[in-house]
Amino acid sequence: GRSADKLFSLSGLFAVRKPKGPTSAAVLNLLKERLLAEAGVQTKGNKRNQVLKIGHGGTLDSAATGVLVVGIGKGTKMLGTMLAGSKKYTAIGMLGKATDTLDATGKVTEEKPYDQVTKGDLENVLQKFTGDIMQVPPLYSALKKDGERLSTLMKRGEAVEAKPARPVRVYSLSLQQFQPPLFTLDVECGGGFYVRSLVNDIGKELSTCATVQELTRTKQGPFTLEEHALQEDKWTIDEIAQSLEHCTALLLGEPAQKKLKTEHPGETAVIC
Repeated sequence: GRSADKLFSLSGLFAVRKPKGPTSAAVLNLLKERLLAEAGVQTKGNKRNQVLKIGHGGTLDSAATGVLVVGIGKGTKMLGTMLAGSKKYTAIGMLGKATDTLDATGKVTEEKPYDQVTKGDLENVLQKFTGDIMQVPPLYSALKKDGERLSTLMKRGEAVEAKPARPVRVYSLSLQQFQPPLFTLDVECGGGFYVRSLVNDIGKELSTCATVQELTRTKQGPFTLEEHALQEDKWTIDEIAQSLEHCTALLLGEPAQKKLKTEHPGETAVIC
């Protein structure tokens, strides 16, 4: 039918608003199911179900919300640029507690006093985590060992060694609010960066511990949460077609390089 033809002609990148709870893969499966159902395409034993190419440009934690960039059709080949590009997050951290997942979904593994921490202490520590830094990824993550995600191995109770520290880039990091034990950060970072690890490391640097309570991706590449991320009630063929048109123009206007803010004027580091 006409709806099916329109669905299978869609191609490019758009963004959806990921809700709290489901995995990024589950959100993608739901989106695919809805589009196929709207187009009247039978999903069982139908080859067209396999032909609908759809993917996302960077996993968001189950407990996280915000911008999830989606590629459809030939747009799936463009997702690599989203993985490597810059992203912005708003994170609410809690001082005094650490968990095995480094967020509120995990088991508490440590508790320490935090009364000594001032707003000034926190702001000073943030400077140490800006620029090119080394970061150890969380054990509960989408990173893989022998083809399986570390988070899957951890949930099965298998012994998992931490991945070695790796270079990551933080373009900007600022404290937005401090109401002990809670603090709110705005972070702009490059690919492969984990906000959960950042908050955990900040806690250690302050001689206490800390864990993420809430995490929202507010921007990925040129896609912002407020302007471009489709709410669940707009996951329709027509809405996505309109969004693809809008986002094509958006991507054409996106600068190819991102400059890193440095302490020395005139000195810049560039990432493609």
